[in-house]
Amino acid sequence: MRRQGDMAGAIEAVDLTRRFGRCEAVNALTLDVPAGSVFALIGPNGAGKTTAIKLLMNLLRPVRGTSRLLGVESRRLGVRELQRIGYVSENQELPDWMTPDQLLEYCRPCYPTWDRTLVGRLQEVLGLTARTPLRTLSRGTRMKAALLASLGYRPELVILDEPFTGLDPLVRDELIRALLDTWGDRTCTCLISSHDIEDVERLADWVGFLDRGKLLFAEPIASLLARFRLVEIIGFDPQQTPRVDDRRWLDKGVAGRTLRFIDTDHAAPDADARIAAAFPSSEIRVSPMPLRDIFIALARSTATSAGTP
Repeated sequence: MRRQGDMAGAIEAVDLTRRFGRCEAVNALTLDVPAGSVFALIGPNGAGKTTAIKLLMNLLRPVRGTSRLLGVESRRLGVRELQRIGYVSENQELPDWMTPDQLLEYCRPCYPTWDRTLVGRLQEVLGLTARTPLRTLSRGTRMKAALLASLGYRPELVILDEPFTGLDPLVRDELIRALLDTWGDRTCTCLISSHDIEDVERLADWVGFLDRGKLLFAEPIASLLARFRLVEIIGFDPQQTPRVDDRRWLDKGVAGRTLRFIDTDHAAPDADARIAAAFPSSEIRVSPMPLRDIFIALARSTATSAGTP
């Protein structure tokens, strides 16, 4: 299994910190996104995902710490580096008087690696055939145009900040197909921030969870899915206290005579024995969890620890 640091990082951040007044939006972020990975940055609203991406892209200055994209310090990103990086955000500003074709023709001379064949193929995938100004088009179509303008030069690094927000399922599917089509025949690194966990699960092979500006973990999705398990204790007596109250268990709740909780360390060799020792006379059922349910459990847990209802 690939671990963080096994490959050269396409994105590296050390102690990256940004404050807005008394609010620490990003708190000592240390991150290593392996080259060739699709890294999903997830977390609840207000976790600091967009601020972190703006710091990486040098759209905001940190109060402390450094970051590097493709080996270049963020503060030193210039034209040559930006020709290798694609960036799309949910609030992307586009020249709305242009048509999609005019936007692509406007961008083409700026990038020596512009690939007309790829652009034509992605236009078909995205159904981007409108001949009217961008301001008259739906948000989904404008997002398609922004994405295509950022993929047409085959960037080595793509950074997507909430690209799926507010889009209908068909448009989201078309955007995902476009991304997969781009990455199908070459190495590209992608950092994607999104609340659409099902779509993230289709794309990403790494995931990092950000909460109140702090990165709680970053690991391959396969590792995360192996760690988290839904555990059901059948025949549990609510009056009985478990022999072990493990801090690795989240979201505990009782329905009738069934206790349910989430074990966050079930990949450990002693996981089954640990649970059996806590409930020696009960039937135990263990089930895998989809990424969406893991995200909800983590978000609920962090909100509770922060004193949020």
